[in-house]
Amino acid sequence: MESPVHSLPSLFKQLGLPDDALSIERFVAVHSPLKAELKLEDAFFWTDSQKAFLREEILEDADWAHVVDELNVRLRRSRL
Repeated sequence: MESPVHSLPSLFKQLGLPDDALSIERFVAVHSPLKAELKLEDAFFWTDSQKAFLREEILEDADWAHVVDELNVRLRRSRL
C-alpha cells in the first residue's frame, strides 16, 4: 500500500486555510461535529471554490481523496 500523497496540512494550504497544527485543531473543534446527513463539501463554512475542490476530489477519488476523508472523519467526531 502506498503512502498518502498529501497530508492534512497540505490540504488546508490547498484550501487557503492556515495549515499549522494548532490552526487545524482549532478549525476542527469549531466546526465539529458535522451532522451525519450533511456531506462534507456542503458544510456552510466552505467557500464556493473550496466546495468545488472537495466535491471534485471525492468524486474522482483523486490524490487528495484520502486526506479529504481524514478531514471528514475528524469533523464528524463529537466534541468532548
